[in-house]
Amino acid sequence: MRREWPFARADLPDYPPFWVASRLADIREVASRNTEFLSGQGGLLSHDQLASERRRGAGQLFRSIVVMNEPEHAKYRALTQSWFQRAPLRRFEAKIRDLARRSVARIGELGSEFDFAQEIAAHYPLLVILAILGVPEADEPFLLRLTREYFGNADAELSRGQTARSGVEALATTRAVIEEATKYFSELAAERRRAPRDDLASVVANSSIDGAPVGDVDAMGYFVTVAFAGHDTTSSSVTGALWALAERPGELARVKRDLALVPSLVEEAVRWTTPIHQFVRRAACEAEVAGQRVARGERVALCFPSGNRDEAVFPDPFEFRADRAPNRHVGFGFGAHACLGVHLARIEMAILFEELLPRIESLELAGEPKRTVSNFVGGPRSLPVRIALRACGGLRPSG
Repeated sequence: MRREWPFARADLPDYPPFWVASRLADIREVASRNTEFLSGQGGLLSHDQLASERRRGAGQLFRSIVVMNEPEHAKYRALTQSWFQRAPLRRFEAKIRDLARRSVARIGELGSEFDFAQEIAAHYPLLVILAILGVPEADEPFLLRLTREYFGNADAELSRGQTARSGVEALATTRAVIEEATKYFSELAAERRRAPRDDLASVVANSSIDGAPVGDVDAMGYFVTVAFAGHDTTSSSVTGALWALAERPGELARVKRDLALVPSLVEEAVRWTTPIHQFVRRAACEAEVAGQRVARGERVALCFPSGNRDEAVFPDPFEFRADRAPNRHVGFGFGAHACLGVHLARIEMAILFEELLPRIESLELAGEPKRTVSNFVGGPRSLPVRIALRACGGLRPSG
């Protein structure tokens, strides 16, 4: 499609027609024209899913900034944007490094063979998120379960009830997960209103927009987005990097020799894995993209994995290169809706690699990796590895 019809219209039996943006340039263009192409106007849902969504009122329990448009989007994003800038996040680096070292120590405890995705990558990013939110570590298993059920309801091994869900069933399952999460975060918000702390949960719970307190639906949207998406995407990228390095001993040796490559390794991990498979935008007016006329109301699917393999932008795009530069990927999205937690993701991934890579003596796959079954958010859900660690090592914090 990138080569022969990069901006194509898809007409499928069970879905409303939609356009497919497969080139990086078209993805970035549509994402940047955020007043012409709107968020939150319906995703890639079948006719049956759309009907079920309308009947059940899905989406009313919470509303995240992901689905907001201007000027509302900018106002809600500004509530926590200062928390997610690189300089303010430095105060969490010691805690993040402690969590990374604990994760490496856990690898030593697990023995030579284990599932990296399940035992390490699923937990480390979520523990970082909980520290910033101000949530007890004891709540991590509960929130991990909800994250897996929310993003993995089409995957038989992750969904609630351990069966793959049809489209309509998936919407019902998602609603059940959100109801459980809403109860948890509503209690957290109420507690932070009574007794605010220096944490992100207190910021969200006590914020105002245009002089009015943020409503429960929007507050829940913030909590769910930060706790779920902020964890799952980083987990996938970390796992994707280790998968790639396990298959490429030369790349592993290169980064171990030169830890200054860790920042570029992080970017390549996100490009290579691309945990967000697609976002959908709907045309607010008639528009032209890549010489094609998009009618008002039509959907455009931004296919991020395709954009991140665009041969016109990335030399040898199907190769994993820890030193790839430049690396103008769209793994963190693009434009006004680019990932709010991009600096946090980069910091926590870099710190984990800084602590883990110097300790690795050998690394190889110990079985067949498996990916999450999802057309929205997902990555490797199982990564059996055989790993040997040196007794000590690691990079000390700088600055």
